[in-house]
Amino acid sequence: MKAKTKLWLTEGGKPLIGEGKATLLKTIDEEKSLNKARKKLNISYKHAWQMLKNIEESAGKPIVKSVRGGKEQGTFLTDYAKEVLAEYEAQKKIIHETVDDDTFWEGVGLKISARNQIAGKVIDVEDGDVISKVKIEIQPTLITSVITREAVEKLDIKKGDKVLAIIKSTEVMIGKR
Repeated sequence: MKAKTKLWLTEGGKPLIGEGKATLLKTIDEEKSLNKARKKLNISYKHAWQMLKNIEESAGKPIVKSVRGGKEQGTFLTDYAKEVLAEYEAQKKIIHETVDDDTFWEGVGLKISARNQIAGKVIDVEDGDVISKVKIEIQPTLITSVITREAVEKLDIKKGDKVLAIIKSTEVMIGKR
């Protein structure tokens, strides 16, 4: 048995975007064209346009801007749409890290399968909007872990804290006592 989730963002209690609309926005951003994006996604122009209109109605803000003629023509995401898409991707990553990553569940039970646990001291925390960089001094070197800002807040990680750098083959996690 495996847990599955669906994610969608809301604005003022109204659905804003889920997987389908996020995919459309990403594809428009890549292709710089609604027509090319809808062809790539194998959906009708009318359906793609309606999806954009639904997002705009929920948001109360424009999602795309169209430029006609010249070298710079195309369909482009507004800054707001880019923010919404970034938030969707960040939330999706957090869900993936908790639901799909078996080691998360081990961590919740305070059992960690990773054998490479090295004690160190936090010398700097660089907070971003979604991601934070935590620099850990482990004599005689320094390592940097890139984790979600939410994880930094939940663990209350700050300069001077003693932490465990938990090194997996693909990432460096952080544990705090």
